[in-house]
Amino acid sequence: MLKTYLGSSADIFTVIGVVVTTVCAFKVTSSFFNGLLSYILSGMLGLSFNFKSVGSWAVVTGCTDGIGKAYAEELARRGLNVVLISRTRSKLEALAQEIKERFKVETRIIAADFTRADIYDDIRKELSGLDIGTLVNNVGMAYDYPEYFHLQENNDKFVMDMINCNTASVAMMTSMMLPGMVAKKKGVIINISSGFGRFPAPLVTVYSATKCFVDFFSRALQQEYGPMGITIQVVMPYFVATKMSKIRRTSMFVPSPTDYVRSALNTVGLQGLTFGYWTHALQEKFVSVTPLFFIKQTLLGTRARALKRKASKKE
Repeated sequence: MLKTYLGSSADIFTVIGVVVTTVCAFKVTSSFFNGLLSYILSGMLGLSFNFKSVGSWAVVTGCTDGIGKAYAEELARRGLNVVLISRTRSKLEALAQEIKERFKVETRIIAADFTRADIYDDIRKELSGLDIGTLVNNVGMAYDYPEYFHLQENNDKFVMDMINCNTASVAMMTSMMLPGMVAKKKGVIINISSGFGRFPAPLVTVYSATKCFVDFFSRALQQEYGPMGITIQVVMPYFVATKMSKIRRTSMFVPSPTDYVRSALNTVGLQGLTFGYWTHALQEKFVSVTPLFFIKQTLLGTRARALKRKASKKE
């Protein structure tokens, strides 16, 4: 039938079809086995990165709740001493004591508000002299609910706070840690981005843009410092059951922070960009082919419900 319409050209199109099909099949198969190895088999096969080999201390920002707390706990479980940096001293003290008792490691705390730009000299002094091999840039802030950019309450402050917290913190903490890692020719920097940084997400525009920065910043640094022995990874989670996401119940697609982080840490050294959890990698495949119109409609629905709850509380 094809030759009837295309004549001798049919053979060319057949070859093209075979080549395209083969390439697509290879990509799908490669993606499947890479995901299987990274998310599921790496821990079982003992392929997990040896964090103690690059330094005895880890630094974790935004560590008193959710994903950041899970990173601090899991790194301590793997034998690292942990520097905990977050805003609320009382929470830091409680977490430091808990980690000491559970994992028998050393801890230090630094109270710092990452929405401010004048905190880094003090942090640098506090970290001086420590054998730091791992940095987890987790601190971040998000929208209370999706909103049009010009309608965000206290918009000027909101924008600057989010840029300082979500992007400046990553660049500044990385700048602080890299000289020591370069001197040792080893180290690990893990930057927590978001699935919302994979596309221009309407109604959470500043958050989406800042998380895109974290992604590009990390992948550029991989090219600069990978040859020097430094592992830099960007983590792109979708929904995890945390206070920030406002999701309490876990499910197959919404893991707990502990389950998510254990999976994500097993991908260090195997994936420069990771979605952290096998179902999040599946979600990425779906989201990548979803038109932004449908994502916007979903976020508009979330906004409408949030505004309704807000109005009812005022009444």
